[in-house]
Amino acid sequence: MIRRRLLAGGAVAGTTALAASLSTPAIAQTAPEVRWRLASSFPRSLDTIWGAGEHVAKRVAALTDNKFQIRAFPAGELVPGLQVADAVQNGTIECAHTASYYFVGKDPTFAFDGAVPFGLNMRQTNAWLQQGGGRDVMKDFFATYNMVSIPAGNTGAQMGGWFRKEIKTVKDLEGLKFRVGGFAGNVLQKLGVVPQQIAGGDIYPALEKGTIDAAEWIGPYDDEKLGFNRVAPFYYYPGWWEGCLNLSLFVNKAKFEELPPLYREVLESACRDATIETMAKYDVQNPPALRRLIAAGTQLRPFPREVMLASYKAAFELYDETAAKNPTFKKVFEHWKAFREVQYGWFRVAENSFDQFVYGMYGQEAQTRR
Repeated sequence: MIRRRLLAGGAVAGTTALAASLSTPAIAQTAPEVRWRLASSFPRSLDTIWGAGEHVAKRVAALTDNKFQIRAFPAGELVPGLQVADAVQNGTIECAHTASYYFVGKDPTFAFDGAVPFGLNMRQTNAWLQQGGGRDVMKDFFATYNMVSIPAGNTGAQMGGWFRKEIKTVKDLEGLKFRVGGFAGNVLQKLGVVPQQIAGGDIYPALEKGTIDAAEWIGPYDDEKLGFNRVAPFYYYPGWWEGCLNLSLFVNKAKFEELPPLYREVLESACRDATIETMAKYDVQNPPALRRLIAAGTQLRPFPREVMLASYKAAFELYDETAAKNPTFKKVFEHWKAFREVQYGWFRVAENSFDQFVYGMYGQEAQTRR
């Protein structure tokens, strides 16, 4: 009898232990605790673009039962927004959420990880980076800066920005002090523009005071939040320098390599999720924001074809000039350009023909409704 009770008790104890082990996430039993800090290049007020970095942090915590935690800080709290790459490179912080093209002053090759004029749209960029070899060809470049770059958000195609005066010809660009990010500033400089690299939170006062004549940021939702329509009446499109903007999580290379393989996979997964979520949010928020801006008096203008053609010519002249003196840029540019040519051929057949027809019909129907 006693033996039977002992055996029964042992069975119950074993079953309880098994149930406990099954109910406790496996990751909580074996994984180490990791605490990182993330410095963003963006202000907290911009829930979309700042939110992409915050989304990565939340997903990493959720997928590791809070074992791997990343605390996100907006621009200026830990590091000024345009200095986050230096902080990651030297190990002051573990990671940063930013736009790579902010750092073209170090090397123009950075632009390919973010956006380049007359380049790829969101889907094409995602394809190049994730499946087309883009990350592989950029990997060695980032290693020279002691960093790993992971795609972590996207804005989609952007607007051309806010101008205090109309742009009717290329001549109107001469001497224009224009806040514009990335490689686009170098292109516009060839057309007489005086480019200004200013962090997002500092653009409004510069435009309001007349320190700059024009400014581009992202699109209607963010631009409305920043109040640009109150200090510049003309809103131009398209942002030909950004068919999309890939956002990046810069990670200190040593810190990345210290992570357990599972945590690396979790980080990659969280960044992919941030790309999907950020693009979806922009697609939901931009259309009504544009309508509100127009209703409030914003004057929507397309860039004149003369300006578009001159900009296109200047962009590819600059690519060739840069490639001739920068072997790293040349290597990435040739890979990117070959991919672009194949993608454009396909998108002209399917995507563009569909888009042109349905948007044309939408335009006709809109005129009828008026």
